[in-house]
Amino acid sequence: MAGFGGLRKGRNEAIDNLGYNEEGDCPRCGGNAQDSTMKGYLQCGSCSHEWQDPNYVEEKKVIEPPTYKRDEELIRQFKEDIQSGELANVLGVQSELSTEQEQSLKRLEDKWMSGMQGHFNAAVEERKPLMISFDDEDNILSTEVASVTIVANGFDGGEEIRLEYPGKGTEFYAFNERSPTGWKRGQNAEATARSIANVINRSSRLVFANINGPRIGFELRDESLKAASFVLFVDDPGGTDIIAEKGGVVLDARDPVSFEDYRNVVKLVLEDGIISPSEDQLLWAIREQLGIDDSYHVQLVLEICGENTLKECTNCAGMAELYQEYAAWYCHACEDWC
Repeated sequence: MAGFGGLRKGRNEAIDNLGYNEEGDCPRCGGNAQDSTMKGYLQCGSCSHEWQDPNYVEEKKVIEPPTYKRDEELIRQFKEDIQSGELANVLGVQSELSTEQEQSLKRLEDKWMSGMQGHFNAAVEERKPLMISFDDEDNILSTEVASVTIVANGFDGGEEIRLEYPGKGTEFYAFNERSPTGWKRGQNAEATARSIANVINRSSRLVFANINGPRIGFELRDESLKAASFVLFVDDPGGTDIIAEKGGVVLDARDPVSFEDYRNVVKLVLEDGIISPSEDQLLWAIREQLGIDDSYHVQLVLEICGENTLKECTNCAGMAELYQEYAAWYCHACEDWC
């Protein structure tokens, strides 16, 4: 049995190590006590067991009730710290503000927290804080540039959302679970809206998508982008499952009511003076519904925006010039009519 000598030796050492010393302080192994990292507790130097110090007396500090003079002193100290540090001369610290400036600051302070627009998932998005815009009367302006709304959840294939910006190209998002830029249909309209917003936030270089029930609002990712140049187009061939809106105008080619509706859409499209490919398709679809010919369309464009209206070429993404005598646009780079 010589082979079990090491085992017996280890067993004996374990018995010695775990043995209880009646003369020690630790209630578990009898080891010596030392100060613990927790206030009011002791720690065993052998087994690291911690227990409450029976001799510890908690010091009760009387907290001064807040008073006007104490708050005034804290505010004064805070201002001194700000003025002496990196945040010196921050707005609101200087006392030389005029009455109008102080009133304006007070209005901004009241509206600051309630004026934030939009939602985002901080766990998956690298997003800076939202820009907050104010008008001349310090009213907060919405940063939303367009939206889509799920009006029915009966997607049957072919549905597509396009996001365009002149010079930056077009982003395509479709009802297709297998595509990396496709969304899936949820159990209800709100769930489908979440799926659309998630895929857009994951892939888009142009916008952030914010969810409000079945409605998805879009905010531009870069403050250098102009809202007037942003293009939103929805293709829903199977029915009315999803509609788009920009500037208070519903961009739905399937439900135009009158020539005035077409005029409103043309005004919205020509806000930046450029007709993008998706905008051109939208206008063509509405003209087909209302029976508007190309000549009337060009006359309306000239009336609203003038002869310098450009059209983005579908081949080279260059800018085609308008030739009103031909009621069409010509791209010199491609040497072709658009």
